[in-house]
Amino acid sequence: MIWSGLFAIIAVLLLLRQPVILVLAVATAYIHVFIAEGELQFLAQDIWFAIDREVLLSIPMFMLAGAVMTRGTIARRLIRVMSALTAPIPGGLGVAAILSCAAFAAISGSSIVTMLAIGSIMYPALIQSGYPKSFALGATMAGGTLGIIIPPSIPMILYGVMTEVSITDLFAAGLGPGILMTLLMATYSAIVCRNITAGKWDGAEVAASLRDGILALLMPVILLGGIYSGYFTPTESAAVALIYSIVVEIVFYRELKFDDYYKVFEDTTKLLGTLLMLLAIAGSLNTILDYEGVPKAMAAYITETVQSPVMFMLAVNILLVIVGCIMDIGSAILILAPLLLPIAVANGYDPIHFGIIMIVNLEIGYLTPPVGLNLWVAMVAFKVDFASVIRAAVPFILLMVVGLMVIIALPELTFLFVKGR
Repeated sequence: MIWSGLFAIIAVLLLLRQPVILVLAVATAYIHVFIAEGELQFLAQDIWFAIDREVLLSIPMFMLAGAVMTRGTIARRLIRVMSALTAPIPGGLGVAAILSCAAFAAISGSSIVTMLAIGSIMYPALIQSGYPKSFALGATMAGGTLGIIIPPSIPMILYGVMTEVSITDLFAAGLGPGILMTLLMATYSAIVCRNITAGKWDGAEVAASLRDGILALLMPVILLGGIYSGYFTPTESAAVALIYSIVVEIVFYRELKFDDYYKVFEDTTKLLGTLLMLLAIAGSLNTILDYEGVPKAMAAYITETVQSPVMFMLAVNILLVIVGCIMDIGSAILILAPLLLPIAVANGYDPIHFGIIMIVNLEIGYLTPPVGLNLWVAMVAFKVDFASVIRAAVPFILLMVVGLMVIIALPELTFLFVKGR
């Protein structure tokens, strides 16, 4: 009866189209008071313990660094380098769009930031160069999703925080799948756009673009090299990214004005306020559910019900695709990762491998209606209708599903760059 009341409250709030954070807060308070028979003051304590973690400092710093690079010229300089290098390839500008997204993903940690930073320049350039509008839109949206699979990645940080899995190992594990997804998208772009006239190799332009973009190109090398060499932690890498981006924009490029920095901090603060509240409430919910033994009970039930790891993974993929259609990736990871991981481990899946599988699944959710975030942002940013963005996303969704199956079938790909595995 008590659980029925909880589900009824959640259903009513969802029908009233209330924000996820409100639904989660009400559900957490209900569980604390009526199911765990505790007091609301315990909820406040759990919220504090959930956010009192040093690693969470990396999230606002990565968000700020990404916002600085988006408003500055780092993205434009990366695009110039990739365009010069791929000019002789038929459909080279399409390939350059994907490679630019991959390069920017290695310094931003966010799908939306990557899509807007590269897409605001590349989308009109593709259209003007004769590429189909549907392809230009799809490549921009799909390329943006690389921002959460190629490290550093904010969703990986959230997964690591909620499951106590090494964030450094998660970053290393994302490299192989990230390269795979990039190659799939770039190859598809070259094949589909093979009839578009290629440019000529211009050594002078390549050299000029490299000189112009060398500081931007060094950033992912410094970040990833520092993390994997053990020179600094993921949290420290976020500080390095933020300081590096600000210094480069102020000292060398000098194109950002004071008003731009004010807007960067304002926008980041708004996003961060929502994310940290969600993280705090989800952490509190995770604590009380763990205390009540809910994850263990679910793991035991599903292990008894599902007869094989293959069937379990099929069920998880279906669940995550559905969740990705109706919930943003941050909320999904915060709510589902602590519940699903014990079940995955019971079925023989490594926590790091499962984390990558989960993130790639939810990455696909960025392109799936009705709540695929990249779809809505692209619709507004590029001034196209929703039906058009859905049609443009379909081929890339299929590509990403192929990539997901490879990642599931070949765990070695995930552990390719993880030390000691």
